[in-house]
Amino acid sequence: MRRPDLRILDLAGSPEAMGHAHGHAHADEIRAYTDERVRLAGAGGWSGEPLDRDGVLALAEACIPAHEAHSAVLHEEMCGLAEGAGITLAEAIVVGGFTDFVDTVRAHVGGHHSAAVVEDDCTSFLVPGSRSDGTGLCAQTWDMHDTATEHVVLLRVRPDDGPAALVFSTVGCLGQIGMNEAGVCVGINNLTAADGVTGVTWPTVVRDALLRSTADEALEVVLGANLAGGHSFLLLDAAGTGYLVEAMPSARPWVALDGDALVHTNHTVWPAATAVQGARASDLRANSERRLARAAELLDRHDVTPEDCMAITRDPDSICRESDPVHHLESSGGVVMRPGTRDLWAVWGVPSHNDYVHVPFATGA
Repeated sequence: MRRPDLRILDLAGSPEAMGHAHGHAHADEIRAYTDERVRLAGAGGWSGEPLDRDGVLALAEACIPAHEAHSAVLHEEMCGLAEGAGITLAEAIVVGGFTDFVDTVRAHVGGHHSAAVVEDDCTSFLVPGSRSDGTGLCAQTWDMHDTATEHVVLLRVRPDDGPAALVFSTVGCLGQIGMNEAGVCVGINNLTAADGVTGVTWPTVVRDALLRSTADEALEVVLGANLAGGHSFLLLDAAGTGYLVEAMPSARPWVALDGDALVHTNHTVWPAATAVQGARASDLRANSERRLARAAELLDRHDVTPEDCMAITRDPDSICRESDPVHHLESSGGVVMRPGTRDLWAVWGVPSHNDYVHVPFATGA
Protein backbone atom coordinates (compact mmCIF):
# COMPACT_ATOMS: atom_id res chain seq x y z
CA MET A 1 0.00 0.00 0.00
CA ARG A 2 3.02 2.29 0.34
CA ARG A 3 3.77 4.16 -2.89
CA PRO A 4 6.97 5.87 -4.08
CA ASP A 5 7.29 9.64 -4.17
CA LEU A 6 4.67 11.33 -6.36
CA ARG A 7 5.77 11.35 -9.99
CA ILE A 8 5.88 14.81 -11.57
CA LEU A 9 6.09 15.28 -15.34
CA ASP A 10 6.98 18.78 -16.61
CA LEU A 11 5.40 19.68 -19.95
CA ALA A 12 5.93 22.95 -21.81
CA GLY A 13 5.56 24.41 -25.28
CA SER A 14 2.96 23.97 -27.99
CA PRO A 15 -0.02 21.66 -27.47
CA GLU A 16 1.45 19.07 -29.83
CA ALA A 17 4.85 19.25 -28.11
CA MET A 18 3.36 18.84 -24.64
CA GLY A 19 1.24 15.91 -25.74
CA HIS A 20 4.09 14.19 -27.53
CA ALA A 21 6.41 14.60 -24.54
CA HIS A 22 3.75 13.13 -22.25
CA GLY A 23 3.13 10.16 -24.51
CA HIS A 24 6.80 9.49 -25.18
CA ALA A 25 7.79 9.73 -21.49
CA HIS A 26 5.43 6.92 -20.46
CA ALA A 27 4.86 5.13 -23.77
CA ASP A 28 5.11 1.53 -22.56
CA GLU A 29 2.99 2.21 -19.50
CA ILE A 30 0.36 4.08 -21.52
CA ARG A 31 0.07 1.22 -24.02
CA ALA A 32 -0.41 -1.32 -21.22
CA TYR A 33 -2.97 0.90 -19.46
CA THR A 34 -4.78 1.45 -22.76
CA ASP A 35 -5.10 -2.27 -23.39
CA GLU A 36 -6.55 -2.75 -19.92
CA ARG A 37 -9.09 0.05 -20.24
CA VAL A 38 -10.21 -0.95 -23.74
CA ARG A 39 -10.77 -4.44 -22.35
CA LEU A 40 -12.68 -3.11 -19.33
CA ALA A 41 -14.82 -0.83 -21.51
CA GLY A 42 -15.96 -3.81 -23.56
CA ALA A 43 -16.19 -6.45 -20.86
CA GLY A 44 -19.58 -5.33 -19.53
CA GLY A 45 -18.60 -4.85 -15.89
CA TRP A 46 -18.67 -1.06 -16.28
CA SER A 47 -20.96 -0.63 -19.28
CA GLY A 48 -23.57 -3.28 -18.50
CA GLU A 49 -23.20 -5.29 -21.72
CA PRO A 50 -20.16 -6.65 -23.59
CA LEU A 51 -18.75 -5.08 -26.74
CA ASP A 52 -15.78 -6.45 -28.70
CA ARG A 53 -12.54 -4.50 -29.08
CA ASP A 54 -13.35 -3.37 -32.60
CA GLY A 55 -16.72 -2.10 -31.45
CA VAL A 56 -15.19 -0.23 -28.52
CA LEU A 57 -12.64 1.51 -30.72
CA ALA A 58 -15.17 2.33 -33.44
CA LEU A 59 -17.34 4.01 -30.82
CA ALA A 60 -14.33 5.92 -29.47
CA GLU A 61 -13.45 7.03 -32.99
CA ALA A 62 -16.98 8.40 -33.35
CA CYS A 63 -16.20 10.65 -30.36
CA ILE A 64 -13.20 12.28 -32.05
CA PRO A 65 -15.16 15.08 -33.82
CA ALA A 66 -16.72 16.16 -30.50
CA HIS A 67 -13.28 16.49 -28.91
CA GLU A 68 -11.94 18.54 -31.81
CA ALA A 69 -15.05 20.74 -31.83
CA HIS A 70 -14.82 21.37 -28.08
CA SER A 71 -11.19 22.49 -28.09
CA ALA A 72 -8.86 22.45 -31.08
CA VAL A 73 -5.93 23.15 -28.74
CA LEU A 74 -6.59 20.18 -26.46
CA HIS A 75 -7.42 17.98 -29.44
CA GLU A 76 -3.96 18.80 -30.79
CA GLU A 77 -2.40 17.92 -27.44
CA MET A 78 -4.24 14.59 -27.37
CA CYS A 79 -3.11 13.85 -30.93
CA GLY A 80 0.48 14.52 -29.86
CA LEU A 81 0.02 12.28 -26.81
CA ALA A 82 -1.29 9.42 -28.95
CA GLU A 83 1.57 9.76 -31.42
CA GLY A 84 4.18 9.92 -28.66
CA ALA A 85 2.78 6.83 -26.92
CA GLY A 86 2.22 4.83 -30.10
CA ILE A 87 -1.55 4.47 -29.71
CA THR A 88 -4.44 5.61 -31.86
CA LEU A 89 -6.48 8.70 -31.09
CA ALA A 90 -9.50 6.47 -30.39
CA GLU A 91 -7.43 4.57 -27.84
CA ALA A 92 -6.37 7.86 -26.26
CA ILE A 93 -10.03 8.74 -25.74
CA VAL A 94 -10.64 5.43 -23.95
CA VAL A 95 -7.55 5.43 -21.74
CA GLY A 96 -8.03 9.05 -20.68
CA GLY A 97 -11.81 9.40 -20.61
CA PHE A 98 -12.73 5.87 -19.55
CA THR A 99 -15.33 6.72 -16.90
CA ASP A 100 -17.28 8.92 -19.32
CA PHE A 101 -16.70 6.63 -22.27
CA VAL A 102 -18.35 3.67 -20.50
CA ASP A 103 -21.53 5.79 -20.31
CA THR A 104 -21.29 6.12 -24.10
CA VAL A 105 -20.82 2.36 -24.44
CA ARG A 106 -23.79 1.71 -22.15
CA ALA A 107 -26.07 3.87 -24.27
CA HIS A 108 -24.73 2.26 -27.45
CA VAL A 109 -25.52 -1.26 -26.27
CA GLY A 110 -29.07 -0.32 -25.43
CA GLY A 111 -29.07 1.79 -22.29
CA HIS A 112 -29.04 -1.25 -20.03
CA HIS A 113 -27.21 -0.81 -16.77
CA SER A 114 -26.24 -3.93 -14.87
CA ALA A 115 -26.52 -4.00 -11.09
CA ALA A 116 -22.99 -5.38 -11.13
CA VAL A 117 -21.50 -2.18 -12.55
CA VAL A 118 -18.66 -1.05 -10.31
CA GLU A 119 -18.71 2.74 -10.76
CA ASP A 120 -18.28 4.41 -7.36
CA ASP A 121 -15.47 6.91 -7.50
CA CYS A 122 -14.26 9.88 -5.42
CA THR A 123 -15.31 12.05 -2.48
CA SER A 124 -14.93 15.76 -3.28
CA PHE A 125 -15.66 18.98 -1.43
CA LEU A 126 -15.45 22.77 -1.54
CA VAL A 127 -14.92 24.83 1.62
CA PRO A 128 -15.86 28.53 1.52
CA GLY A 129 -13.45 31.18 2.74
CA SER A 130 -15.75 31.91 5.67
CA ARG A 131 -15.01 28.42 7.00
CA SER A 132 -11.32 28.24 6.09
CA ASP A 133 -9.72 31.31 7.63
CA GLY A 134 -10.66 33.50 4.67
CA THR A 135 -9.20 31.22 2.00
CA GLY A 136 -11.39 28.70 0.19
CA LEU A 137 -10.33 25.07 -0.29
CA CYS A 138 -11.05 22.40 -2.90
CA ALA A 139 -10.12 18.81 -2.06
CA GLN A 140 -10.91 15.21 -2.87
CA THR A 141 -9.90 11.61 -3.03
CA TRP A 142 -9.47 10.09 -6.48
CA ASP A 143 -11.04 6.63 -6.33
CA MET A 144 -10.74 4.15 -9.18
CA HIS A 145 -10.34 0.45 -10.01
CA ASP A 146 -7.29 -0.57 -8.02
CA THR A 147 -5.16 -1.37 -11.08
CA ALA A 148 -5.27 2.33 -12.03
CA THR A 149 -3.33 3.43 -8.93
CA GLU A 150 0.06 2.56 -10.37
CA HIS A 151 -0.52 4.96 -13.27
CA VAL A 152 -0.95 8.19 -11.24
CA VAL A 153 1.19 11.16 -12.31
CA LEU A 154 1.19 14.91 -11.57
CA LEU A 155 1.46 16.98 -14.76
CA ARG A 156 3.08 20.40 -14.38
CA VAL A 157 2.05 22.10 -17.63
CA ARG A 158 3.27 25.41 -19.00
CA PRO A 159 1.74 25.98 -22.44
CA ASP A 160 3.02 28.62 -24.84
CA ASP A 161 -0.44 30.19 -24.94
CA GLY A 162 -2.35 29.82 -21.69
CA PRO A 163 -1.88 29.68 -17.92
CA ALA A 164 0.43 27.19 -16.26
CA ALA A 165 -1.35 24.48 -14.29
CA LEU A 166 -0.76 21.64 -11.85
CA VAL A 167 -2.82 18.65 -12.95
CA PHE A 168 -3.36 15.39 -11.07
CA SER A 169 -3.82 12.67 -13.67
CA THR A 170 -2.86 9.24 -14.88
CA VAL A 171 -0.47 8.52 -17.72
CA GLY A 172 -2.20 8.90 -21.09
CA CYS A 173 -4.87 11.27 -19.72
CA LEU A 174 -4.96 15.03 -20.34
CA GLY A 175 -5.95 15.72 -16.74
CA GLN A 176 -8.40 14.93 -13.99
CA ILE A 177 -8.07 17.42 -11.12
CA GLY A 178 -6.06 20.62 -10.92
CA MET A 179 -5.35 24.28 -10.34
CA ASN A 180 -3.97 26.90 -12.70
CA GLU A 181 -1.74 29.87 -11.91
CA ALA A 182 -4.79 32.18 -11.94
CA GLY A 183 -6.15 30.19 -8.99
CA VAL A 184 -8.92 28.33 -10.83
CA CYS A 185 -9.44 24.84 -9.35
CA VAL A 186 -11.35 21.90 -10.80
CA GLY A 187 -12.39 18.77 -8.91
CA ILE A 188 -14.59 15.90 -10.06
CA ASN A 189 -16.72 12.89 -9.13
CA ASN A 190 -17.83 10.13 -11.44
CA LEU A 191 -21.58 9.78 -12.04
CA THR A 192 -23.41 6.92 -13.73
CA ALA A 193 -25.23 8.37 -16.73
CA ALA A 194 -27.92 6.52 -18.67
CA ASP A 195 -27.91 9.18 -21.41
CA GLY A 196 -24.38 8.78 -22.77
CA VAL A 197 -23.58 10.06 -26.27
CA THR A 198 -20.64 10.18 -28.68
CA GLY A 199 -19.42 13.40 -27.12
CA VAL A 200 -16.38 14.90 -25.39
CA THR A 201 -14.97 13.09 -22.37
CA TRP A 202 -14.35 14.81 -19.06
CA PRO A 203 -10.51 15.20 -19.10
CA THR A 204 -10.78 17.60 -22.04
CA VAL A 205 -13.41 19.59 -20.13
CA VAL A 206 -11.21 19.68 -17.00
CA ARG A 207 -8.23 20.96 -18.94
CA ASP A 208 -10.38 23.48 -20.82
CA ALA A 209 -11.69 24.82 -17.51
CA LEU A 210 -8.07 25.17 -16.35
CA LEU A 211 -7.43 27.50 -19.29
CA ARG A 212 -9.86 30.02 -17.75
CA SER A 213 -9.21 32.87 -15.34
CA THR A 214 -12.32 32.66 -13.12
CA ALA A 215 -14.75 30.06 -11.81
CA ASP A 216 -17.52 31.81 -13.75
CA GLU A 217 -15.66 31.17 -17.00
CA ALA A 218 -14.94 27.57 -15.97
CA LEU A 219 -18.66 27.08 -15.25
CA GLU A 220 -19.46 28.19 -18.80
CA VAL A 221 -17.09 25.52 -20.11
CA VAL A 222 -18.84 22.77 -18.15
CA LEU A 223 -22.36 23.95 -18.97
CA GLY A 224 -21.56 24.30 -22.67
CA ALA A 225 -19.73 21.01 -23.24
CA ASN A 226 -21.19 18.24 -25.41
CA LEU A 227 -20.49 15.68 -22.69
CA ALA A 228 -20.11 11.98 -23.47
CA GLY A 229 -21.04 10.86 -19.96
CA GLY A 230 -21.71 11.94 -16.41
CA HIS A 231 -19.45 13.67 -13.88
CA SER A 232 -19.92 16.24 -11.18
CA PHE A 233 -17.56 19.20 -11.44
CA LEU A 234 -16.42 21.28 -8.45
CA LEU A 235 -15.06 24.71 -9.39
CA LEU A 236 -13.36 27.29 -7.18
CA ASP A 237 -11.25 30.38 -7.85
CA ALA A 238 -8.91 32.64 -5.92
CA ALA A 239 -11.70 35.11 -5.18
CA GLY A 240 -13.69 32.38 -3.41
CA THR A 241 -16.34 31.96 -6.11
CA GLY A 242 -17.30 28.31 -6.39
CA TYR A 243 -19.79 26.00 -8.08
CA LEU A 244 -20.90 22.37 -7.99
CA VAL A 245 -22.39 20.95 -11.19
CA GLU A 246 -24.02 17.56 -11.72
CA ALA A 247 -23.10 17.38 -15.39
CA MET A 248 -24.95 14.76 -17.41
CA PRO A 249 -25.12 14.78 -21.22
CA SER A 250 -28.74 15.99 -21.10
CA ALA A 251 -28.90 17.74 -17.71
CA ARG A 252 -26.68 20.25 -15.83
CA PRO A 253 -28.15 21.28 -12.46
CA TRP A 254 -25.72 23.37 -10.41
CA VAL A 255 -25.40 25.39 -7.23
CA ALA A 256 -23.09 28.20 -6.13
CA LEU A 257 -20.84 27.92 -3.08
CA ASP A 258 -22.27 29.98 -0.23
CA GLY A 259 -21.73 29.82 3.53
CA ASP A 260 -21.51 26.05 3.93
CA ALA A 261 -19.17 23.46 2.46
CA LEU A 262 -20.35 21.62 -0.65
CA VAL A 263 -19.74 17.87 -0.75
CA HIS A 264 -20.32 15.41 -3.57
CA THR A 265 -19.84 11.69 -4.02
CA ASN A 266 -21.21 9.34 -6.71
CA HIS A 267 -24.97 9.65 -6.64
CA THR A 268 -27.01 12.56 -7.95
CA VAL A 269 -28.86 14.84 -5.54
CA TRP A 270 -30.91 17.01 -7.93
CA PRO A 271 -33.99 15.69 -9.78
CA ALA A 272 -32.88 16.82 -13.25
CA ALA A 273 -29.73 14.71 -13.05
CA THR A 274 -31.38 11.87 -11.13
CA ALA A 275 -33.83 11.45 -14.00
CA VAL A 276 -30.97 10.34 -16.27
CA GLN A 277 -28.86 8.49 -13.71
CA GLY A 278 -28.22 4.81 -14.33
CA ALA A 279 -29.29 2.28 -11.72
CA ARG A 280 -26.52 1.41 -9.26
CA ALA A 281 -25.85 -1.54 -6.99
CA SER A 282 -27.49 -1.02 -3.60
CA ASP A 283 -24.25 -1.44 -1.65
CA LEU A 284 -22.45 1.11 -3.80
CA ARG A 285 -25.34 3.55 -3.49
CA ALA A 286 -25.19 3.13 0.28
CA ASN A 287 -21.42 3.62 0.24
CA SER A 288 -21.78 6.86 -1.72
CA GLU A 289 -24.42 8.11 0.72
CA ARG A 290 -22.23 7.23 3.72
CA ARG A 291 -19.25 9.08 2.25
CA LEU A 292 -21.38 12.14 1.53
CA ALA A 293 -22.78 12.23 5.07
CA ARG A 294 -19.39 11.59 6.68
CA ALA A 295 -17.60 14.34 4.74
CA ALA A 296 -20.42 16.80 5.48
CA GLU A 297 -20.16 15.91 9.18
CA LEU A 298 -16.39 16.43 9.25
CA LEU A 299 -16.71 19.77 7.41
CA ASP A 300 -19.43 21.17 9.68
CA ARG A 301 -16.97 23.49 11.44
CA HIS A 302 -15.01 26.69 10.97
CA ASP A 303 -11.28 27.33 10.45
CA VAL A 304 -10.81 24.29 8.18
CA THR A 305 -7.16 23.97 7.19
CA PRO A 306 -5.44 22.11 4.33
CA GLU A 307 -4.26 19.59 6.93
CA ASP A 308 -7.88 19.05 7.97
CA CYS A 309 -8.75 18.34 4.33
CA MET A 310 -5.93 15.82 4.13
CA ALA A 311 -7.24 14.16 7.28
CA ILE A 312 -10.72 13.92 5.77
CA THR A 313 -9.33 12.12 2.70
CA ARG A 314 -7.69 9.68 5.15
CA ASP A 315 -10.88 9.13 7.16
CA PRO A 316 -11.10 5.38 7.88
CA ASP A 317 -14.86 5.26 8.48
CA SER A 318 -15.87 5.51 4.84
CA ILE A 319 -13.96 8.11 2.79
CA CYS A 320 -10.52 6.53 2.45
CA ARG A 321 -11.16 3.33 0.58
CA GLU A 322 -9.09 0.18 0.23
CA SER A 323 -9.63 -2.43 -2.45
CA ASP A 324 -11.80 -5.42 -1.57
CA PRO A 325 -12.42 -8.73 -3.37
CA VAL A 326 -15.89 -7.66 -4.52
CA HIS A 327 -15.44 -4.24 -6.16
CA HIS A 328 -11.65 -3.76 -6.47
CA LEU A 329 -12.00 -0.01 -5.91
CA GLU A 330 -9.63 2.12 -3.86
CA SER A 331 -8.60 5.70 -3.15
CA SER A 332 -5.77 5.86 -5.68
CA GLY A 333 -4.73 9.33 -4.54
CA GLY A 334 -5.90 12.67 -3.22
CA VAL A 335 -5.56 16.40 -3.86
CA VAL A 336 -5.95 19.49 -1.66
CA MET A 337 -5.93 22.94 -3.30
CA ARG A 338 -5.94 26.44 -1.81
CA PRO A 339 -6.40 28.80 -4.75
CA GLY A 340 -5.99 32.00 -2.77
CA THR A 341 -2.34 31.15 -2.15
CA ARG A 342 -1.84 28.93 -5.25
CA ASP A 343 -0.95 25.95 -3.06
CA LEU A 344 -1.56 22.37 -4.14
CA TRP A 345 -0.81 19.19 -2.24
CA ALA A 346 -1.21 15.72 -3.73
CA VAL A 347 -0.71 12.12 -2.67
CA TRP A 348 -0.10 9.01 -4.76
CA GLY A 349 -1.90 5.95 -3.46
CA VAL A 350 -4.32 5.33 -0.60
CA PRO A 351 -4.05 8.56 1.45
CA SER A 352 -4.00 6.80 4.81
CA HIS A 353 -0.89 4.88 3.77
CA ASN A 354 0.99 7.64 1.94
CA ASP A 355 2.22 11.21 2.35
CA TYR A 356 0.93 14.39 0.74
CA VAL A 357 3.57 16.49 -0.99
CA HIS A 358 3.41 20.19 -1.84
CA VAL A 359 3.82 20.79 -5.57
CA PRO A 360 4.97 24.28 -6.69
CA PHE A 361 4.25 25.74 -10.12
CA ALA A 362 7.94 26.15 -10.94
CA THR A 363 10.66 23.55 -10.69
CA GLY A 364 12.67 24.12 -7.54
CA ALA A 365 10.26 26.77 -6.18
